[in-house]
Amino acid sequence: MVTRLWLIWGALFAGIIIFLVGRSFDFFKSPLDQVVIYCAQDQVYAEPIFNEFETETGISVRPVFDNEAVKTVGLANRLLAERNHPQCDVFWGNEEMRTRQLARQNVFRENNGWSAFGFRSRRIVINTNLCPVDSAPRSLSDLTNSSWLGKTAIAFPQFGTTATHFHALRALWGEVKWETWCRALVANKILLVDGNSAVAKAVGQGEAWLGLTDSDDVADGQREGFPITAAPMTDETLLIPNTVAVIRNAPHPQAAQRLFEYLQRPEVAQRLIMASALEGISTDDIHVATLSVDWDPVLQSLDATTTKLNQIFLR
Repeated sequence: MVTRLWLIWGALFAGIIIFLVGRSFDFFKSPLDQVVIYCAQDQVYAEPIFNEFETETGISVRPVFDNEAVKTVGLANRLLAERNHPQCDVFWGNEEMRTRQLARQNVFRENNGWSAFGFRSRRIVINTNLCPVDSAPRSLSDLTNSSWLGKTAIAFPQFGTTATHFHALRALWGEVKWETWCRALVANKILLVDGNSAVAKAVGQGEAWLGLTDSDDVADGQREGFPITAAPMTDETLLIPNTVAVIRNAPHPQAAQRLFEYLQRPEVAQRLIMASALEGISTDDIHVATLSVDWDPVLQSLDATTTKLNQIFLR
């Protein structure tokens, strides 16, 4: 009876050990063996890159991804809240404004804190079954014309790259022209949706004839068979680099540096280009005029612009 009891207790103890090793292996790892990353890049594109990094380096990547509707804003707010007790090592941003905001508030390490790599672009997307490309608007101001009444979709401009674009336009146009345009969009009964992928879907399914979204979402919609295409770049087109940053006082600084360097490799950007998550490696490769952003006024008026966007576009 005693022997049998010992066997039961021994099996139970062994099971606990196996569970701890199998399910919580990171607990036993040294600080050099793991890295925590807050990632705004889409999970479907980022995970294969993390897997390759793990295979090459032996460092375990623990990613935290964002939500499509609020995009980078949620992760940025989390980093700000954790500033005095960082839980994260690396931040992979999918747009520039929030990265610059975090850098301005000393969230990243002092030297070589962040870098940009690759780029996407903001485009007018068109349903080619409903709107001939030659008849589509070329200017953002055209979206307020009565001919597009109820036919244009955008993501809520408080979040993601839509927010960055709207903030940059305010700095470029000035407050009066910008606010007039925003209110004219609402008056023209734009369709507000949760995220840029939802814009491409709404246009592709004919809920809207056209929209304002990102190049990767246009490419995703085309892969799904939607009859959509992107209008050509103009001087109102926002180029959107990905960014990578190391957090100040990161818990795993050496592993963070390895991942920071890895994500900046040209072959990583090339892989994202092949997946249509990015359009190119360097914005220097673009030979047409695009939107030039003056970041100082954008960041200085960040809260005021967000408040105004809430007033105009809130549900």
